[in-house]
Amino acid sequence: PKQEPSPQQLATIWIPGKCSVRVSFVARSMIQFMLLISRQGKTRLKQWFVPCLERDQFKTIKEVTSMVLSRSPKICNFLEWRDYKLVYKRYASLFFIACIENNDNELLALEYVHHFVECLDRYFGNVCELDLIFNFHKAYYILDEIMISGEMQESSKRAVLHHVAEQDALMQENEAGRKAGGR
Repeated sequence: PKQEPSPQQLATIWIPGKCSVRVSFVARSMIQFMLLISRQGKTRLKQWFVPCLERDQFKTIKEVTSMVLSRSPKICNFLEWRDYKLVYKRYASLFFIACIENNDNELLALEYVHHFVECLDRYFGNVCELDLIFNFHKAYYILDEIMISGEMQESSKRAVLHHVAEQDALMQENEAGRKAGGR
């Protein structure tokens, strides 16, 4: 039996001078979570876009890490896992892993991962694992500028880096004010 969409899943499109059409859509997040894992299996970044208990996150990270690290480099970067798909790409010594729903587009998720890596590269100037270890808050901030609730927020690298530069200026201004006030 076909289930009727809820009122939140319906939209009315008005065609001027013609008619209106009711369209249904499903509101859900594209990316469930994003992980950055080193070749040694250390978690460098974890961001969940759906509610998940901390203990379940640790179990998931352990399971996903072992699956991805055990795969040959010549094998496809898409992996079926539970009721989801894992999309991953290795850049230098880091694996960038995105978990998406089964019916979502793997190539689009791979593009989101690549966009994140390009933003990190531009910010850090050829990002490496040490940049993410010592400036992990910047990596989270960049990811937050790109994604909201697992969906792409900002596709412009220039805009993302502009927002990060503004945040850096605010932090420097705050630090200067704190030093001046402490004297």
